[in-house]
Amino acid sequence: MGKYILKRILLFIPTLIVISLLAFIISLNSPTDPVEKLVQSAANDSDLNAESSATEKLRFEVRKRLGLDLPVFYISLGSIAECDTLYRVADRSHQDMLSKLTSQYGNWSYIESYYHTLLTYSIKSDAYKPDSISKIGYTKNQLNNILNETSLNVRNLLEISDDIRIVATIKSLRKSYSENSILFEGLSKELGALETAYEQVKNNSKKWKIFIPNFTWNGMDNQYNLWLFGSKKRNRLGVIRGDFGSSYIDNKPVGQKMKEMFPYSFFLVVVSIILAYFISIPLGIYSAYKKGALFDNVSSVVVFMLYSLPSFFVATWLLYKFANPDNYWWFHPNGVKDPDTYNNDWGFLSLDKIRHQAPYFVLPIIAFTYSSFAFISRIMRVSMIDVMASDYIRTARAKGLSEKRVVLKHALKNALLPIITMFSNIFPAAIGGSVILETIFGIPGMGSAIYEAVLGVDIPMIVAVFTLTGVLTVIGYLSSDILYVFADPRISYEKK
Repeated sequence: MGKYILKRILLFIPTLIVISLLAFIISLNSPTDPVEKLVQSAANDSDLNAESSATEKLRFEVRKRLGLDLPVFYISLGSIAECDTLYRVADRSHQDMLSKLTSQYGNWSYIESYYHTLLTYSIKSDAYKPDSISKIGYTKNQLNNILNETSLNVRNLLEISDDIRIVATIKSLRKSYSENSILFEGLSKELGALETAYEQVKNNSKKWKIFIPNFTWNGMDNQYNLWLFGSKKRNRLGVIRGDFGSSYIDNKPVGQKMKEMFPYSFFLVVVSIILAYFISIPLGIYSAYKKGALFDNVSSVVVFMLYSLPSFFVATWLLYKFANPDNYWWFHPNGVKDPDTYNNDWGFLSLDKIRHQAPYFVLPIIAFTYSSFAFISRIMRVSMIDVMASDYIRTARAKGLSEKRVVLKHALKNALLPIITMFSNIFPAAIGGSVILETIFGIPGMGSAIYEAVLGVDIPMIVAVFTLTGVLTVIGYLSSDILYVFADPRISYEKK
C-alpha cells in the first residue's frame, strides 16, 4: 500500500505541473491588463489621480511585483525576426502592436526605430502648446478640440499595426497640420520623422526571418517561476505557498479571501454529502433487496421527483415557506451570522457559536442535499443488484449464512466501489461551492466568490479556483484509489 501511494503521488506531480501551466497561461492571456486593474483598484481606495506621478510610480511597482518586466518562461521559442526583450515594454497594447508589426515585416531594427520615434512624437504631442496663441485666431475651445483630436490620433498609432489604418491616420495628421500650419508649426518635424521611419519599415521588409526558428534560454528569473515559487525580492510567496496575487475587485490577497470563504463552502458540501450518503446508501440497499416490490417502486418515484426539481426553485421555496415572516419564520433568510450578536471570541465548536449559526445553515443544507438522493440511491441500487447476482453471494447463501450477513458483509463492500468513485468529487465540489445556492442564501462562500469574480473579470480569483480545483481533484482520485482496497479485499496494489 505504501509503495502504491508513493507511486501515485509521483505520478501526480506531472499532472500538477500541467495544471499550473494551464492556470498560468489563463492568467497570462487574460483580456485585461493586470497592472491597470490593480492600480485602478488601489486608486479607488486612496483617491489617487489616474494621471498623477504617484499613480505612475504605483504602476511601476505593481508591474515589477507581478514580474511583468521578466521573460514569460524558462525558454522562448520564436523566430530570429522577433525581439527577445519585448516583455520590457510596459504597455500591453504596445507589445501587441510591435509583435504584429514584426510578424508582418520581420525587420525588428526598423520597427524599433519606428516605435521610439512614435513614442517621442506622442510625448511631444501630448505636451505641445503653441508659442503664440494670439496669432492663431482660434477660441480656447476650438484650440483644445484640435489639439485633443491630433493627440488622440497619435496615441492610436501606438496600438494599431494594420498598414491601411496607419497610413490613413498619418494622412489625417498631415492634413490637420496643413490646415493649421501656424498652430502645428512645432510638430511638423516630428510627423515627418515618423513618416520616414514607417516608410523604412515597409521598404526594408525581411519576411524570410519569420520562418527561421530561434531558441532562447531565459534562466530561472522569469514570470512563471515567480508566479509558482515566488521571490523575496519582489514580495511574492508564489502559488505553491498560497499566493495567487491580489484581487482586481478590492485589491485584497486572493489567498486571504479564499481562506475566509472556503470554510463555508467546505462545511456545506461535506455535511450535505454525508447526509446524502447516510440516507441514500441504506435506501439503495433496501430498494435492491426489495427489487420490484412496492417500496422500490414508490421510493424510485419519490427520489426522481426530488431530482427533477431545480435547486434554485427548491431554495426559493424553502425561503418563502420557512424564512418568511408572513408564513413560518423559523430560519434566517440570508447570511451566516448576525453581526450585531455574533461574538468573534467564540471557539470553533463552542455551543454558543453552534446555536447562533445553526438556523442560518438548515435551509442551505437541505437545498444542497435533496438532489443527491436520487443519483446516489439509484447507483447504490444498481450496484447492489449486480453484486447480489454474483456466484459468491449464492455460495454464501448456500452455506446457510443469514440474509443480513450476506447483504451487509459480503455484498455491501463490493457494491460500494461506484460510491467511492463518486466520493472523489467531494474535494473539487468544496472549492467550487454552489454558485446559485450560495447566491440565493447569501452565503459568503466559494460559489459567491466565483460569481463575483466572473462578473468583475477578477482573473486572479478565477485562476486560483481553477488551480485549486485541479489539485483537489487529483487528491480526490488518490483518496478513492486508497479506499478501494478497504472496500474490496480482492484489490491489491502490491506486485505479485
